[in-house]
Amino acid sequence: MTFIPVRSVTTPRTRVAPGEAPLTADRCEDVANVLKGLADPIRLLLFSHITAHPNPVCVCDIPDAGVSQPTVSHHLRKLRDTGLVDCERRGTWVYYWATPLGVACVPFLSRLAGDR
Repeated sequence: MTFIPVRSVTTPRTRVAPGEAPLTADRCEDVANVLKGLADPIRLLLFSHITAHPNPVCVCDIPDAGVSQPTVSHHLRKLRDTGLVDCERRGTWVYYWATPLGVACVPFLSRLAGDR
């Protein structure tokens, strides 16, 4: 298993902006659901590939994730259920793209992974 290096614990913390209230219980539930949707290495890999492209990505162009096709379909379904991606059938193929919520998560994931 490969671990993604996380920023040093000595990195200054980002706090809630002045005048901004802490999350409500309902918002915490929403955020937790998004994090659960991304809390799987296969889903994160699929999500990363989809968000790396400006145009919808055909499921046939998604690289081998090391799991079976039904498992890939299951993980794509979880990403859709979470609201991070959406899809459309075009003939026999399904095309995926990041939703506005998914796009908003990309900078957070990049920072978490240590990308600048």
